Amino acid sequence: MTTAAQAGEHILVVDDHPDIRDALAAYLRRQGLRATTAASAKQARLALAGTRFDLMVLDVTMPGEDGLSLCRAVAASSQLPVILLTGMKSAADKLAGFESGADDYVVKPFDPPELLARIRSVLRRCSRAQYLSPTPPAASTSANPYAGFAFDAWYLDVQKRQLYDQQLNIPVALSQAEYRLLRALVDHPGTILSRDRLMDLTVGDDALPFDRSIDSQVSRLRKKLERDPRQPGLLKTVWGQGYLFATDVVACPRGVPHTAQ
Repeated sequence: MTTAAQAGEHILVVDDHPDIRDALAAYLRRQGLRATTAASAKQARLALAGTRFDLMVLDVTMPGEDGLSLCRAVAASSQLPVILLTGMKSAADKLAGFESGADDYVVKPFDPPELLARIRSVLRRCSRAQYLSPTPPAASTSANPYAGFAFDAWYLDVQKRQLYDQQLNIPVALSQAEYRLLRALVDHPGTILSRDRLMDLTVGDDALPFDRSIDSQVSRLRKKLERDPRQPGLLKTVWGQGYLFATDVVACPRGVPHTAQ
C-alpha cells in the first residue's frame, strides 16, 4: 500500500493490477489530488480503518473479497462515496454495482480525464449535499434551520446525516447517494417526482450523461425503509410519472428530542 501527501481531496485507489492502480494514482496526484493505493480489499479495509478518505475508486473483480462485497460494507458503515471500476459492462452488472451502494460505475478500459471528471462530480455533489440548508416541507418563516424530519417510524437527522429507526431505537446507515435521495423525498412529501426532477434535486448542475442511477437508489432505499420492499408503502412508483413519498413528514426544529437519540 502506498500513499502520497499532497493538497486536495484524498482518494483511495483499490485495484489488484499494479499497472492500473499505480498509473491512476500517479495521474490523480498530477491533478492535485492525494492518492493512496491498495492491492486488495484486505489492504483497503486496513487503510480505511486508519485514514480519512474523500472517495474510493474500487475495482470489482479482485482475488479474495471482491469489490462489490467491500462496497456493500462501506455503504453500510459510512458515507464514503465509491466509484466502481470494472471490465463488466452489462446492464445487470451496472445494476449490481449500484445496488451495492456505488455512486458511479466506470468500465475498463477508461479514459483518465473522464474518470477524473466523474471523481470531481461525485465529490462536488457530496460536498454540496453536506452543507445544504434544510428546507421544511411545510411553509415556514422560521429563520432557524431544522434539525431533522420525522416520518412513519423514522427520523432523519440532517445535522448528523443519519437515519434512525425510532421503534428499535437504532441508527440505519445511509450512503451519500441514499441520503441525498431521502433528503429530496422528505422535502417533497405527497409530490410525484420524475426521475429527471430527482436527478436535479440530488445532483443538480453536476449531473453528467452517465449519472442515471435513480432507480437503483430507490431500490436500495426501499430495502432500508419499507416493511416489504416488494410492496412499498412509503416510496411508491407512479408508473409513467416517477416516485411518490406517500407519508406525512414533520419538520423538527433544533432542540426537539426524538426517541433515537
